[in-house]
Amino acid sequence: MKRRVGQYLIDQISVYGVDKIFGVPGDFNLAFLDDITSHEKVEWVGNTNELNGSYAADGYARLKGLGALVTTFGVGELSAVNGIAGSYAERVPVVAITGAPTTVVEKAEKYIHHSLGEGRFNDYRKMFEPITCGQVYLTKENAAVEIPRIIAKAVRFKRPVHIHMPIDVAMAEIEVEEAEVKPLITQDVTGYIEKVAARLNQSERPVLLVGHEINSFNLHDKLEAFVNKTHIPVAQLSLGKGAFNEENPYYIGIYDGKFANKEVNEYVDGSDCIINLGAKLTDSATGGFTYTFDLKDVIFMNDNEFRMNNTLDTDVSLRDLLNGLAEIDYENKSDFPKFSREGAADYQLNDEPLKQENYFKLITAFLEKDDILLAEQGTSFFGAYDLPLHAGNTFIGQPLWGSIGYTLSSLLGTQMADVNRRNVLLIGDGSFQLTVQEMSTMIRHQLKPIIFLINNDGYTVERLIHGEEEVYNDIQMWDYTALPAVFGGKDHVIAQKTTTANELKKAMDVINDNKDKMHFVEVVMDVMDAPEKLEQISKAFASQNK
Repeated sequence: MKRRVGQYLIDQISVYGVDKIFGVPGDFNLAFLDDITSHEKVEWVGNTNELNGSYAADGYARLKGLGALVTTFGVGELSAVNGIAGSYAERVPVVAITGAPTTVVEKAEKYIHHSLGEGRFNDYRKMFEPITCGQVYLTKENAAVEIPRIIAKAVRFKRPVHIHMPIDVAMAEIEVEEAEVKPLITQDVTGYIEKVAARLNQSERPVLLVGHEINSFNLHDKLEAFVNKTHIPVAQLSLGKGAFNEENPYYIGIYDGKFANKEVNEYVDGSDCIINLGAKLTDSATGGFTYTFDLKDVIFMNDNEFRMNNTLDTDVSLRDLLNGLAEIDYENKSDFPKFSREGAADYQLNDEPLKQENYFKLITAFLEKDDILLAEQGTSFFGAYDLPLHAGNTFIGQPLWGSIGYTLSSLLGTQMADVNRRNVLLIGDGSFQLTVQEMSTMIRHQLKPIIFLINNDGYTVERLIHGEEEVYNDIQMWDYTALPAVFGGKDHVIAQKTTTANELKKAMDVINDNKDKMHFVEVVMDVMDAPEKLEQISKAFASQNK
């Protein structure tokens, strides 16, 4: 059948369940945007800037399995680079589409706007090479093959890809087959699984250390089935919170090196068989590399990595490895620490200045069983990753890439990915000021997320690491609760300001009584008040920088 290249690109993205495409218009993508807005299966979501658009596409992809972003050549695509790099680091599949000048202009090497004025047109494409798992320059001749190939690659590896599409190519008509999902290729991992089984049968205290790739590849059910069969206890890294059902009896808690619960720390560090499953041992996830086990003794089972003793395979699928684990005939008999929720929601109501510890206990009690919880890198993330989640919760943070401001725009994407689930964002004032404009997009689309903004007057994480009273950690104080009205949300958003536990609890009651509204709650706390975990890990970060 005949389709324009741009139409076929949207067709192929939509068969993977994508129904929202984020981005910003520019003269090199406008004609392509006409094909998006007229497409029967997708909706255009315009963002306030390309960086916010990349964050929104990332948040959307974390729930839907794929996201898409459209920018214009040069100024637009480079504004999105930071967000795409974050998606690459944290394994989130986003199709980054650049609308580019015509092939005629490029061949003539003309000095056009948005270029560097040197007649070169491949500079920006080169910048995407280390932050995407695949790149393609679309032509009329290759589009029918390359479009499904590059999108399938993003889905297979759960990482972004970059598509450079000259606008005359987008408008060219070609002959194509019906768009379809490309089947995944499976691999035989029997030999590796036999090695793991032999090691397990020799162990007395095994443990699974699970991480973010379980979330990326949506392997939660397969992981839990394996655990329920083998009774091997599970510890999560903060980079991967939500990878395992925290209501499961074999869950022992968060492992973050020496800062973990004492029993968890001792069990993991003392295990004679650690299986690292879809996890990456980063500095923030391990309390500044404070684990005491020997990495040479760990079995690493990640996507593109099976590592055990002298065996190494860098071309293996995590899906296949987890499917292989399901065949293991093993049952753990050892005792292990039991995860406890006791006291996590025992907040105190009073009229004293609100403290972080009490704040997070109130948040724990506020969370409902199917909520999506987003926690911004900073006091919010370090206070939230220890919170006990319900089986139906989804947790989203960005602790590896750690780009502040990410979660506010990501919230737009997650809420649009599932408008029926309640989205709760915890964010600090410093991060909020970077991407605040995307609140207006949420209001424009009449979304109803809940935003808790910690106003602690600046960059508290940085103050704890270095420069407690330095001017570079200060920000301008805003009238935060006035912002929803500024963005046109006076009738759609209920804005409240709280300074005490009593006030915050009342604000939460207002939220629960008005589910048809978007909610914005400013929570005022002391500038140096911080979650205990953040105070501990910030010292590790500080020593790491010496």
